[in-house]
Amino acid sequence: MKETKNPAALILLFGATGDLAKRKLYPSLFNLYRKGLLSNKFAVLGVARREKTNEEFQNWVKESVQTFGESNDQLSDFVKHFYYQSHDVTNSESYRQLKTTVDNLDQLYTLEGNRIFYLAMSPEFFGTVAEHLKEERLTQTNGFKRLVIEKPFGHDLASAKELNNQIRTAFSENEIYRIDHYLGKEMVQNIEVIRFANAIFEPLWNNRHISNIQVTSSEVLGVEERARYYDKNGALRDMMQNHMLQMVSLLAMEPPIKLTTEEIRSEKVKVLRALRPFNKEEVHKYFVRGQYGNGVIDGKQVPAYREESMVQPESNTETYVAAKLMIDNFRWAGVPFYVRTGKRMQTKSTKIVVQFKDMPMNLYYKNGSSLNPNLLVIHIQPEEGITLHLNVKKTGQSVETTPVKLNFSNKSVDGMNTPEAYEKLLFDCLRGDATNFTHWDEVALSWSFVDKISEVWSTEKAVFPNYEAGSMGPIEADHLLAQDGFFWWPIADFDIDNC
Repeated sequence: MKETKNPAALILLFGATGDLAKRKLYPSLFNLYRKGLLSNKFAVLGVARREKTNEEFQNWVKESVQTFGESNDQLSDFVKHFYYQSHDVTNSESYRQLKTTVDNLDQLYTLEGNRIFYLAMSPEFFGTVAEHLKEERLTQTNGFKRLVIEKPFGHDLASAKELNNQIRTAFSENEIYRIDHYLGKEMVQNIEVIRFANAIFEPLWNNRHISNIQVTSSEVLGVEERARYYDKNGALRDMMQNHMLQMVSLLAMEPPIKLTTEEIRSEKVKVLRALRPFNKEEVHKYFVRGQYGNGVIDGKQVPAYREESMVQPESNTETYVAAKLMIDNFRWAGVPFYVRTGKRMQTKSTKIVVQFKDMPMNLYYKNGSSLNPNLLVIHIQPEEGITLHLNVKKTGQSVETTPVKLNFSNKSVDGMNTPEAYEKLLFDCLRGDATNFTHWDEVALSWSFVDKISEVWSTEKAVFPNYEAGSMGPIEADHLLAQDGFFWWPIADFDIDNC
């Protein structure tokens, strides 16, 4: 149930000395603190394997905020709320010691038994930790208890079901907050507002007026320190199964009855259920995979994926996926949703391009003008905003047309730096708002859809590498759209700074 105010709470952070905690979680918590959005009745108990004193841990948190966040004179008071305990996640005695510390902090800060268990650690321990928390009575509390877990939630449907069954022994579904940090991004959350709060868009948001929708999430970086994990999963499991399908579900969902967690999730699930099923023979018709070779990015030579540290020299893992998704329902029948994501691409960008259908008759063609299609571009990262592409009359005596762009940017226009995604999600979790977290039904349907592709790709040796680092992916991805008479809109042309 959603809280109406910012409640007192103890945050037990497993993986407290890890990279995620240092780069994202501590700076995000401090942002909430300095904005007055975090109750003074809070404590963070850092849990990790290595030995640290409370003072060493507080200095670690302070350094994290100073390095990756915005520091001010409130930082010293903030870190006083942080405590540390060395812990073995497989040892029952460690949990009994943890419970003693938790009970003491609950009394010290008058936390009313409210507990958030944040697992910022290897997914292989999610189920183990949840079961131990229940066995050692850490989940027996008079306040609320919530479990926050990072992706990946399993590596296929079978493992996801097994993990979910483990976790559900200790937490109910409405107490589980599965993080997809894309759902914390300002412009992803804005998709619903753009659609349902504007009369100029919602009547046109269907197959009668939209020709196709394109979703691109491209990265310049390679696999970096994630190579060991990434080589076992690839772009399909790492990005398509969660982030990309989540954005598609928000773009395609029906208007919910009310703006509640349950109603919004229900409409997203309907979209995932409506995804057109395909057999093994159709995978190559609807999906393209790629792996980057060596190339040049920012004037520097970068290695091929197979030359990266901790990557198998003959790796069959994809670093790029493009897909044509069809949603077989009344609103979207016949409209392709083109999705692509990859590493070592030309630019870092996440954008959505909604292409509206052409005018049935171009009255201006005989005057030498060609009409560009109307486009709605939703900029998600690194810049945030929207751009609407229209046709207007050129200045002068002729009646020729020219394209113009109406642009709104959160950063450059209003000078407003939007909150980091983790800051928004942590705030939602503290308040008990699970709207922007992933429900089990969404996870299960996404894995069910993706597993069919994985099964085919795992049995076939791909011809890799098939795109240069610094490009926009393999040529086969262009063919995917060309067969329908479309093309990928160049992402660089849609930079807000150029609009």
